[in-house]
Amino acid sequence: MIAGFPAGSFQANCYVVAAEAGAECVVVDPGQNAVDGLDEIIAEHRLKPVAVLLTHGHIDHMWSVVPVCGAREIPALIHPEDRDLLSDPGKGLSAQTQQMIFGGRFTFTEPDDVRELADGETLELAGLEIVVDHRPGHTRGSVTFQVPDVLFSGDLLFAGSIGRSDLPGGDPEEMTRSLAKTMTLPDSTTVLPGHGPQTTIGRERVSNPFLAATRGL
Repeated sequence: MIAGFPAGSFQANCYVVAAEAGAECVVVDPGQNAVDGLDEIIAEHRLKPVAVLLTHGHIDHMWSVVPVCGAREIPALIHPEDRDLLSDPGKGLSAQTQQMIFGGRFTFTEPDDVRELADGETLELAGLEIVVDHRPGHTRGSVTFQVPDVLFSGDLLFAGSIGRSDLPGGDPEEMTRSLAKTMTLPDSTTVLPGHGPQTTIGRERVSNPFLAATRGL
């Protein structure tokens, strides 16, 4: 089972994934003000979180990682290239955006238990097998997570669009290569992105104008 909701002013999608109701679960990308929404889903489906998975380190996807992990004494998993963003998320933003969002009002720290993800590894968590793929371009440490027939794409691929590559840590050429690798997945794969509605690989393959550069790679 998968449940999700757009969190906070950034409307970043936060997901809860479990093998079934009443079981253990993982949380993907707990963004701004995600705690109440997560608590509702966890209570409704009688779930027990065992880990938080982060597709990347941008603030809109990890704002609530410390309270979520701390309340349940569970680890946060992130790629090592983005780990520094947990304690200094401003590194991933333009100077203007840093001032607009933070303005000296917020400080961030790592959760007590942080574990680093590796490209191609399979996580065995909550009765699930979750494949991790390093997909840099939006950030240096961006990853996707796969469970059967479903891809959590973070800010790599959206319905009708793709993630930015012009922020600190972004790279347009790496983004193109990462997208090309992702588009080798079956057309039937459901894509649950970091923002906006769900889509499929097949739908994006034929209709997403930003994927033209990936053809032939």
